[in-house]
Amino acid sequence: MPYRWKEKVDVDETIVVIKNVLDKEPELPNWLVKTIYGAIRDSDPAMAKYFYAEVKKYVPASMKYFEEGSTRAPI
Repeated sequence: MPYRWKEKVDVDETIVVIKNVLDKEPELPNWLVKTIYGAIRDSDPAMAKYFYAEVKKYVPASMKYFEEGSTRAPI
């Protein structure tokens, strides 16, 4: 079962994980991208909107994983 964001702090923790991974690796691993997509899909739309705003603000390079049409998007 994918992770579900219930509060903004849950999204904030996800942003920190993304930042930490990208500090050490050139790409996000597939399991992490799939988990985040599950959270986007299963969480309140307000949390997904907050996630996108925070990603754009703090880790804009990672938007390539989450933009519409991304080749990394799970199907």
